[in-house]
Amino acid sequence: MSNIYRPYEERTPDFQYRRVLGNILETGIYTKNRFQTKGTFTSATAPQMEFYLENGAPFITERDISAFWQKPISEIIAFINGARTLDQLREYGDKQTWASWWRRWANEEKCGKFGLEPGDLGPGSYGPAYRNDGFNQWYNLVKQIRERPWLRTHKVTPWIPRFCLQHSELQRRVVVAPCHGDVQVIILEDKMILRMDQRSGDVPVGIPSNMIQYTALLLMLAQVTGYEPYMFIHSIHDAQIYEDQVDHVKELISRTPNCFPTLKITDTSITDIFAFRPHHFELTDYHPQPAMNDIPVTE
Repeated sequence: MSNIYRPYEERTPDFQYRRVLGNILETGIYTKNRFQTKGTFTSATAPQMEFYLENGAPFITERDISAFWQKPISEIIAFINGARTLDQLREYGDKQTWASWWRRWANEEKCGKFGLEPGDLGPGSYGPAYRNDGFNQWYNLVKQIRERPWLRTHKVTPWIPRFCLQHSELQRRVVVAPCHGDVQVIILEDKMILRMDQRSGDVPVGIPSNMIQYTALLLMLAQVTGYEPYMFIHSIHDAQIYEDQVDHVKELISRTPNCFPTLKITDTSITDIFAFRPHHFELTDYHPQPAMNDIPVTE
C-alpha cells in the first residue's frame, strides 16, 4: 500500500486545514447554543478539503497528534462493526480507545435526558445506525463495490431522522447525533475516491481526528475491494471554532505546515472490512510542529 505515496521529499506541504481555520475566523458568525457553555464562530461554507493520497496521508502537521492517532481509527472501526456502548467501543480499541473520550457524553445525566442507560450512545448513534433494522450498510456497500463498481450509489449514512430529530412530539434517542460518517465512494479508472460530508465539526479538536479515520477507512475499503486508494474529500457543513479556542487557532495558523506523512496497512492479507484493528496501521514520515494539548473541548 505504501507505493501509492510519492517519496516524502517529493511531497508538498498542504495548507487546506489552515485555510478552513482562517475562513472561520474571518467570516464565521458568532452564535451561542443554549445547551452549551461556550459560543462558537461558525461557517456553513468552509472550504472543501481535497486530499490526493499520493501527496501523503492527511494528518495535520500544524501540531503534533502522534500521541493519539490510533484512537480515531479505533472509533471508526468500532462504528462500522456496530458498536453502540462504551464497553463495545473498548472492544475495538486495543490499548488505544476512544471510549474514554465518549465518557463525558455518555454519563448518567446526559444519557438520562434521552431515556438511555449510562454508557449507551443510543439507537441513533453511528454503530447501530450503520446496522439499522438488521441491514448492514458497510457489508452491502463492499459487496456492491465488488460486484458493480460503476454504480453511483455507493453511499452509507449514520443519520436516522426518527432518532436524531427532537421536538415536542418526538423524543431524541441518541446522546450525540452523528456529526460525521455520511460517506460516498466513487470508482474512476480503478481508483477509489471517498467523500465524507460532515454535518457539524469542531475544527481545532475534532476535524483532525475525522481526517485520520476516514483516510484509514479509504485504505481499508480499497484493500478489501481491490482498488487504488486515490483521494479523500472532506466537506464540513457546519464548521466551528469555540470562543475559548480562538487564541490556540491563531497560534496554529501562524505555524508552517510540513509535508503529510505515510499511513499504511501492515497486513495486506485482510479481505474482510470488519477484521481491521488499529494495530494493523503504521504511521511513518510524520514531522509535525509541537503538540498543543491544552485546546479546550466544550461539552
